[in-house]
Amino acid sequence: MAKTNFQYEKRQKELEKKKKAEEKARRKLEAKNNPKPADEAAGEAEGEAGEADETPAQPE
Repeated sequence: MAKTNFQYEKRQKELEKKKKAEEKARRKLEAKNNPKPADEAAGEAEGEAGEADETPAQPE
């Protein structure tokens, strides 16, 4: 029976943790550079799950 490679699992966890930390730092910097009014920020936080690439519709 094969032995579990704990070093590989640990490295994967470390990489995931680092990725999350970088993403958090990027979002924090983005928020600092582009401050939004409180009412817009609250509405966007609700739909932030996977809609970051969508652009708002422009009224004509």
